[in-house]
Amino acid sequence: MKLTQLATTPQLVKLQLDDAPTIEEYGEPLEFYIHDRQPIANFIKVATLKPDNVEDIMLLVKDMIFDEHGELVIKEGTSLPFHVLSKVITKVVEQLGK
Repeated sequence: MKLTQLATTPQLVKLQLDDAPTIEEYGEPLEFYIHDRQPIANFIKVATLKPDNVEDIMLLVKDMIFDEHGELVIKEGTSLPFHVLSKVITKVVEQLGK
């Protein structure tokens, strides 16, 4: 197989927060999207972030989560509840590990 066969444009992939506490609180799973392929710089940033550096982790992840139209979820002047953002970060890191 040639590498050119693997080189494609990143596509949005739907992820869900579907754990029991989230569904209990919001009545349904919370969904968001990330690109199925990330720039190598994102992998390097994730790999070098210290687990206790929550601010840098949040800054990195906020630029990686989108709605179904490819628009950033967290825009200037908006934020997510911290407990939701924590779950989003975990899902994004899990997806990057695949």
